[in-house]
Amino acid sequence: MLKISKLTDYAIIVLGQMANDTSHTHTASGLAEATGVAAPTVSKLLKILGKAGIVKSTRGAHGGYVLAQTPQQTSVAAVIKALEGPIALTECEGEHGGCEQSSSCHARGSWEIINRAVRTALESVSLADMAKPISKHGEEVFIPLSSFFPIKDSFSAE
Repeated sequence: MLKISKLTDYAIIVLGQMANDTSHTHTASGLAEATGVAAPTVSKLLKILGKAGIVKSTRGAHGGYVLAQTPQQTSVAAVIKALEGPIALTECEGEHGGCEQSSSCHARGSWEIINRAVRTALESVSLADMAKPISKHGEEVFIPLSSFFPIKDSFSAE
């Protein structure tokens, strides 16, 4: 089962709170109180998200945190990458480039298609989407199939 960590889940909750109120600077303690996530966890998340460029911090009496970009411009994929590392379902697509069987693996190309589909899907969901209240009927999300595969010119010589 593909599963994100609890820390990433908390990050989406905290960032969702920030996305719902972009009019002011947020403090770690205020975000903890508003979300129910423990204050030390919120502080840890904000430091990680700051290093990743997802939030910006300001010091001082009126300091705190704001989103670095609008909620519409911040993808869930960026948040996951900041906390979990590169998005991939298999080791052959991770930063380390493979496993012991990579040289003889016939499924590697197929996994790349799946990994690309997952990354594209996560990149298409923004913090604004995550911060929306859930509707009773749910909403369909359209992701064009062409975004998963590079379009080849069928007339070009290979």
